[in-house]
Amino acid sequence: MTQPLRLGIAGLGTVGVGVVRIVQKHADLLEARCGRKIVISAVSARSRSKNRDVDLSDYAWEDDPVKLAARDDVDVYIELMGGSEGPAKASTEAGIAAGKDIVTANKALLAIHGQALAEAAEAEDQVIRFEAAVAGGIPVVKSLTEGLAGNEINRIMGVMNGSCNYILTRMEDAGLSYEAVFDEANQLGYLEADPELDVGGIDAGHKLALLASIAYGTKVNFAGVDLEGIGSVTIEDIHQAADMGYKIKLLGVAQMTGRGLEQRMSPCLVPDTSPLGQLQGGTNMVVLEGDSVGQIVLRGAGAGEGPTASAVMSDVMDIARGLRISTFGQPAIGLREARSAHSAIPAPYYLRMQLLDKPGALGKVAKLLGEAGISIDRMRQYGHDDTAAPVLIVTHKTTRTALNEALEAFESTDVVSGTPVAIRIEAV
Repeated sequence: MTQPLRLGIAGLGTVGVGVVRIVQKHADLLEARCGRKIVISAVSARSRSKNRDVDLSDYAWEDDPVKLAARDDVDVYIELMGGSEGPAKASTEAGIAAGKDIVTANKALLAIHGQALAEAAEAEDQVIRFEAAVAGGIPVVKSLTEGLAGNEINRIMGVMNGSCNYILTRMEDAGLSYEAVFDEANQLGYLEADPELDVGGIDAGHKLALLASIAYGTKVNFAGVDLEGIGSVTIEDIHQAADMGYKIKLLGVAQMTGRGLEQRMSPCLVPDTSPLGQLQGGTNMVVLEGDSVGQIVLRGAGAGEGPTASAVMSDVMDIARGLRISTFGQPAIGLREARSAHSAIPAPYYLRMQLLDKPGALGKVAKLLGEAGISIDRMRQYGHDDTAAPVLIVTHKTTRTALNEALEAFESTDVVSGTPVAIRIEAV
């Protein structure tokens, strides 16, 4: 094929500008690797006058991304605006209707509307590619759809939000509270305009739902992701977990169980010697476990201009080469509904509580755990004041249902002060 592949780019923020720079800087390299020129025909953004430190003078400008997506001189519509509704959704639908292939970094759009968009695109023999929507520059979508296509995936696990990993590692390294590091990260621009998308686990939950769809052949079900953010993690939890050989991470886990598809995005303890335990700063890591390949670990930058633009261009290059893969690895019309399973796989848990200084207090707690069918693996008590002492308990494997039963029973005792903290310990 000798005709150039013509791109229309909507959204000229960090990632959009990064894509423009790659096309301009590596024009000859891109052509050599895919056998045809890759050119930009037109662009769109909120402001035409903004200084972006990149030359856009050779490209047509469209104020309306819907019009950009439908232009005759655009073969691939690249949507980099973000958001699950509004212009992002409308322009993507317009691009599909106009016969364009779609490349996007928009995990929210696909987590909410991915099934409908995939069915519409595939009905017209178009493709939707979204490597940049999950874990930045890490090629995890390509790994699942191509490299591991011959495997039954047993589990997906990973740290998929660099901002949360920065906060947790910064808390540990500097001995600072969550509130202090949250404010620092916000001032540095590490958090979304709505920080809850990051610290509430929503952004990472979108990514997990997309990966689970590919891995298990199911319709994307973001509503089925159990979400818990990092706002309740204290510096005491971080220090005391470290004392017992663990690190706390906002960890996404997806696996198919006998009860259905389990999808969790929540703080978990992982061994400090594991790859996930050693992950620092804003880096992402995704662990994939296949029945034939075993466990593979993908680590790299989860955001930023270069890594995310690199992922966008990976998708563009595949389209230029003529590679046509269904959006979620198999035809969207054949994806099945998955029953949601909640904490179906038993696991050990870390418990931290304040025990009042009363005779038999620890015995009462142990008795209530036993009545819920929970046995104690390890226990540690720290220095106390005149009224209470912090106690840490690591349980043997149990279900979250049994644990909740014990936690509710604690409320009726006169020996536990405040609300105990319970964090799952994930085997890695």
